[in-house]
Amino acid sequence: MDAQLIAYLTDWLNLLLRFLHVVTAIAWIGASFYFVWLDNSLEEPPKWKQDKGIKGDLWSIHGGGFYEIAKYRLAPESMPKHLHWFKWEAYSTWITGALLLTLLYYVGANSYLIDPSKADLTQWQAIAIGVGTLVGGFAIYEAAVRSPLVNNGRLFGGVMLALITLIAWGLSQLVGDRAAYIHVGALIGTCMAGNVLLGIMPAQRGLVDAVKRGVEPDPKPALMAKLRSTHNNYATLPVLFIMLSNHYPMTYGHQYGWLILGAMALIGAWARHFFNLRHQGIIRPWVLISAFIAFCVLVVIVRPAPIQRTAVERGGLSDQQVVKLVQARCTACHSATPSDDVFTVAPSGVVFDSAEQIRRMMDRIEARAVLTHDMPFMNKTGMTDEERALLGDWIAQQRSKNAG
Repeated sequence: MDAQLIAYLTDWLNLLLRFLHVVTAIAWIGASFYFVWLDNSLEEPPKWKQDKGIKGDLWSIHGGGFYEIAKYRLAPESMPKHLHWFKWEAYSTWITGALLLTLLYYVGANSYLIDPSKADLTQWQAIAIGVGTLVGGFAIYEAAVRSPLVNNGRLFGGVMLALITLIAWGLSQLVGDRAAYIHVGALIGTCMAGNVLLGIMPAQRGLVDAVKRGVEPDPKPALMAKLRSTHNNYATLPVLFIMLSNHYPMTYGHQYGWLILGAMALIGAWARHFFNLRHQGIIRPWVLISAFIAFCVLVVIVRPAPIQRTAVERGGLSDQQVVKLVQARCTACHSATPSDDVFTVAPSGVVFDSAEQIRRMMDRIEARAVLTHDMPFMNKTGMTDEERALLGDWIAQQRSKNAG
């Protein structure tokens, strides 16, 4: 099959998997947010409901109608005819995410996973590191959630935060920066799906079985299922950040990208805590305000240092020299006729075949090739720090001309 056709079909498969992954993730996260909100918003029911075993109830209005929602302390007197289960949102999100990870980072390991400037890995070695991280990290989480550590929520959260930050650091020493971030996100997602498979669903099946047999359900599995669901709730914002960070190299492409990931995971979970408290009627604005302040402080701390121009660089580059530099380092992919073995069509339709095209995209070039080293992709063409500085100097000159 023609290489260009394969690349074209692969892009469509990538789009399909990404679309399905986003749709199922929306369904899963929406369900998670809703049920945590519901649990935290339940009120003490009237006595006649308590006598039926109802722990809390809630009235709401939506879509032009009233809803009366009741949660039993453990289980109803008899099993309802139709019982809705919430599990396929989680499973479908994990499955589509795993397929997308495999397609991009394992099938395309040489392009997306392996960074020769960090480690000399074969394709199978790099894949083994990625898969091993997911399996090993999940095993550690499962051991922790089954240990006494889980009884201390703050300590448990601190240990898990330290763990994912450490994993992010380790991966950043071995594989591409984006691959490191995505694998941490995949690990968190795997733990979340594991919570559904190994904790929440068995507890729910136990409740159903107890009702069918007419025996008193064991409350311990239900309490642990709720705790695992809470873990998932706090993990949602960090995972969403990792998914979106793929488009912002000032995060994963930073020298301390692994530390940025850990900081954003903490900020995201802390911001989520505000809403979980609010659903319980506890209004603490300082929680959300402190999360925003922490975010602003992080933005300031990780701001790229100004590029130091040497005496040689002060002479600047002409437009012709810039076109020559960019054609040598960038147009293997970003051209009307790419020569790269993977990107047979210019990514995002961005081409740098002329000085005008380069000038039009110079803000993005500065962000991705000068301030961070995210481009050229995996630095396949070997752009040097001196060339990056020269390119940044030319961009500064263009801005000066425009300002004049």
